[in-house]
Amino acid sequence: MTVSSAATESTTQPDIGRVAATIGDPTRIRMLLLLMEGRSLTAKELAYGAGVEPATASAHLRRLEADALITSLSSGRYKYFGLRSPAVAEMIESLMVVAPEKPADPRRSTVPENLRAARLCYDHLAGQLGTEVSSALLERGWLTLLDETHAAYDVTPDGERAFAAIGVDVNALQKSSRGRRRFAYGCMDWSERRPHLAGALGAAVAERCIALGWLARQKHSRALAVTEAGHDALRAWLAR
Repeated sequence: MTVSSAATESTTQPDIGRVAATIGDPTRIRMLLLLMEGRSLTAKELAYGAGVEPATASAHLRRLEADALITSLSSGRYKYFGLRSPAVAEMIESLMVVAPEKPADPRRSTVPENLRAARLCYDHLAGQLGTEVSSALLERGWLTLLDETHAAYDVTPDGERAFAAIGVDVNALQKSSRGRRRFAYGCMDWSERRPHLAGALGAAVAERCIALGWLARQKHSRALAVTEAGHDALRAWLAR
């Protein structure tokens, strides 16, 4: 390490205040909550959802993109916006856990009741369903805690076989996620106040449950519905 690089490292630090100011704006946090559904949205859709004019929305989107909270992709005449990474979704979900309650605004409800039952937290299962599945995985001994804070989980040999039964290759997933995102950990659920399985493994389980027809996405929402077949299939899988 050179002297100049060491000096640079010692004089820089994360600008938490900047990010806090960005997400502290009511319009911008509403936009981020809309993007928590996991779909990319246009500026017009975000403006409508946040209750502001398109010109105003554009200024807010520029700020969110400048602070690396969202990313954009142009496709033809449209520009689509989405959360930059799972870390942004984790931050928003964590804020929802610690934020004090306030009377719901019926015009801008950010926590619909159907989300409490079952939903996607960016790309993994959350809500009552997500926390119950996570508890079952731990109780069955398929996952083990690496520390008491649920900051990291490991998969046992029994767990590898159980996940393989629904099409999740744990070893391949660990290799592909290495250096890109955390593998498996407990994300505190804002509605249940208990952890649900997050990370690359959580995303893979959610993806397979949807692909197998056990869960169905609700249109224009991150809420999920357990299908008729899914009730029996999930129970049978977790009872292996």
